[in-house]
Amino acid sequence: MDKVASSGNDEFYTPVYAIEPLIKYLKPGSTIWCPFDTEESNFVKILGGGNEVIHSHINEGKDFFKEPIPDCDYIISNPPYSLKGEVLQRLFEIGKPFAMLVGVVGLFESQKRFNMFKDNDFEVMYFNKRVAYFKDYNEQKPSLNPPFSSVYVCHNILPKQIIFEEIKK
Repeated sequence: MDKVASSGNDEFYTPVYAIEPLIKYLKPGSTIWCPFDTEESNFVKILGGGNEVIHSHINEGKDFFKEPIPDCDYIISNPPYSLKGEVLQRLFEIGKPFAMLVGVVGLFESQKRFNMFKDNDFEVMYFNKRVAYFKDYNEQKPSLNPPFSSVYVCHNILPKQIIFEEIKK
């Protein structure tokens, strides 16, 4: 089984309001790789305003763990929930600035992830509200209002280790 081949429970999409707070920390005119996104993705659409966005998705045969890294300034997305640890580990190995929107529950709880974070420089963006993800781009109505908060785990993007941003639902 491919690492990125994940259950349907991993395929939730990000609303625009959860992407907007990140934009002010990005250099305009950048090239951004969204490795877990199709052209329908709000990451692709919102970040594409003034930037070049390269998108790829496992459904298009593009496996994040096997694909060559495109020439880009940032790597930004909402990775499969069940693979967040593996995704973050690979991103730290790649070394490019990144921002991944992930659930905060259990983020630091395994010894492997604890060591990964301890051994790497990273930043976290906390929100004042929970992100309500959706399953259908045509409706974009919240299909999951999770019982956990989401944060951006970043590397070389935010000006300090912890940033607090307000989202407007």
